Amino acid sequence: MCPVVKQKEERKKLPAKYLLLIFTVICMGLMVFTFTRDIPVTVAEDAAGAVIVPFQKGITRAGSAIVAFVTERHNIEELKAENRRLQDEIDELGRKNAQLLQDGYELAELRELYELDNSYSEYEKTGATIIAASAGNRFNSFIIDKGREDGIEKDMNVIAGTGLVGIVSEVGKNWARVNTIISNGTNVSAAILHNQDNLIVSGDMELMQQGRIRYSQLSGKEQNVHPGDKIVTSNISDKYLPGILIGYISTVDTDSNQLTYSGQLTPVVDFEHLSYVLIIKQKKAELED
Repeated sequence: MCPVVKQKEERKKLPAKYLLLIFTVICMGLMVFTFTRDIPVTVAEDAAGAVIVPFQKGITRAGSAIVAFVTERHNIEELKAENRRLQDEIDELGRKNAQLLQDGYELAELRELYELDNSYSEYEKTGATIIAASAGNRFNSFIIDKGREDGIEKDMNVIAGTGLVGIVSEVGKNWARVNTIISNGTNVSAAILHNQDNLIVSGDMELMQQGRIRYSQLSGKEQNVHPGDKIVTSNISDKYLPGILIGYISTVDTDSNQLTYSGQLTPVVDFEHLSYVLIIKQKKAELED
């Protein structure tokens, strides 16, 4: 663009301060004219309204929007705080519920131990808590919080629930290890309760996944054994006290020699949920002596 033309355009533009001065003078003049002339009020009001009302509406809408925004933010923060409070209450109720359930399980187990204690009242017993167990969900062996200081000795029988758990295999100063009847390689001399026919109960961890263990060398007649018959420790066992309930017959199979029977039985002890046990302080050898 030509410099001369550019200078002319710049001369045509008034500085902002002059424009403000002109509008101020005009406004003052209109005010003086309004007060010195008898102009109807409605005309003045209409003129003012045409300028002020839209401005006020804009301010009102903006103010309402700001108030709504602030109120919404405030409500959101209150809802968040309430949500956190309710979540804390839910978590606390969950913890209390879990504790109540645990207390219920422990109470039921302790009641079973109490009833079991009465069932074998002829023996002196002491209670113990399981403090460590072998890997896996089932207790094929575990550690209890009683030892030599508490009078625990090797080969003492251990019971829980409604029957036989196992036998003490190792003893420390304030702890002892218990091997259970479901562990592989464990054999217990047992008998059918109602006729005293002898058999051998053998631990089987793989079969225990189905909730059962094996028995074999059952002597006697086939018609004398039926599913549901009670199996207890026998008098001829060298370590286990007689008459302690082991489980119930589940299946009966005739062996190849056609003279003995074998099959599976269901233990009475829940080996997946053990917390407390009773140790019988008399040993089989001591009773025989």
